[in-house]
Amino acid sequence: MRLSSATLGSLAPGVARPGYDRDAQAVGILHFGLGAFHRAHQAVYTDAAMAAGDCDWAIAGLSLRSAAVRDRLAPQDGLYTVTARSRDGEEVRLIGSVRQALVASGTSDKIAALLAAPATRIVSFTVTEKGYCRSPDGSLDLAGATPESIYGWLHRGLALRRDAGLPGLTLLSCDNLPDNGRVLERLMAEYLDRADPALARWVAAECAFPSTMVDRIVPAITLADLDQVEQRIALRDEGAVITEPFSQWAIEDRFAGARPRWDEGGAEFVADVRLYEIAKLRMLNGAHSALAYLGPRCGHRFVHEAIADPAIRATIERLMRDEAAPTLDPAFDAQAYADALLARFANSALPHRLQQIAMDGSQKIPQRWLAVLAWHQRHGRRCPAILEALAAWIDHIRGDTAPVDDPLADRLAVLWREVGEGGIVAALFGSDGLFAGDWQASDADRRVIEAHLTP
Repeated sequence: MRLSSATLGSLAPGVARPGYDRDAQAVGILHFGLGAFHRAHQAVYTDAAMAAGDCDWAIAGLSLRSAAVRDRLAPQDGLYTVTARSRDGEEVRLIGSVRQALVASGTSDKIAALLAAPATRIVSFTVTEKGYCRSPDGSLDLAGATPESIYGWLHRGLALRRDAGLPGLTLLSCDNLPDNGRVLERLMAEYLDRADPALARWVAAECAFPSTMVDRIVPAITLADLDQVEQRIALRDEGAVITEPFSQWAIEDRFAGARPRWDEGGAEFVADVRLYEIAKLRMLNGAHSALAYLGPRCGHRFVHEAIADPAIRATIERLMRDEAAPTLDPAFDAQAYADALLARFANSALPHRLQQIAMDGSQKIPQRWLAVLAWHQRHGRRCPAILEALAAWIDHIRGDTAPVDDPLADRLAVLWREVGEGGIVAALFGSDGLFAGDWQASDADRRVIEAHLTP
């Protein structure tokens, strides 16, 4: 029997349920990117806020490409479960905050109407790094920023909102980008400056773009996982999410209007999230990416397997403790954070595929690794662990052993064929390289990277 509002009477005892009347809640949030991470993170905090008495903050979730999530959630009236699993056991919670599950194709009028609805006050995003349509230099990629991108959808909806005389919205990025709110604000302005300068001025005056830091490990769900959840809750839940007990959300308290009491679920409203986001990007995300490219070289498929490998663990510890940690605010306890991350990585009850983390590396490594390399270069130091991980990524993008899931996959493969092993480091990270920026590989760096490349 499928999970839905009509079948809740058959839900197994012990599953925590929403503590509010779902039917009485209006949609207050439109979310772009209704994937597993959002359902395990922001939707859970919103569920807690409504359970604490907040009203009219239900979520309409939008998938930009695939209809898969819509097809899983719509027959369930948006209901799904979140299982927090560790070696000590698991807790299962039914989430009721998602009221609508949409897919962009064929629903343009509905999306525009939601953006222009008086009840909508927040638009949030988990569209991954590539969803922001950035060129390698960080500017807006005009070829990617089509009317079907987030910018095109926002353009249409915000114009309707302005024309109706409604107040602006809070546009809340929840993706792994440094200063993600400012990045979204800048890229949105670049798009509107070309497409609709008058609307660009209205957005600048009326809308807010807070920065956030989000943290929770959410592996991709498998058929076996769904079967286990069904046994646990006595209903079939095609939208189920399995995650770790740990969850963190730091949010810059800079909103255009009202906001939910997400702090009821443990979120923190702060004046500046940079300390949180830089630590997470450089330590957790940086280590994750290193595991994703180093692990498969040794035959590992999951994070917990790779971190249990003594040689890989030594590299990861060096990356976090000796290379990433010195670049952070001295007030931040980086060594305690590293200890906690190692314990989270070792959670064998939550198998996290390295292949999932390896996706879209070209969009991730600039903020995860290259920023750290640049900091150490300015201080006359080198980063052997990151250089080793960088070599593993360069091997990965050659595509000899596994398909490369990356928006620049074709371009990177052509580069490999054109310059070969002797020129690939300079072509990527030299003064005229594809990723030339604050860090450029010195001759010594190039030799270290080349020494780690697979012949």
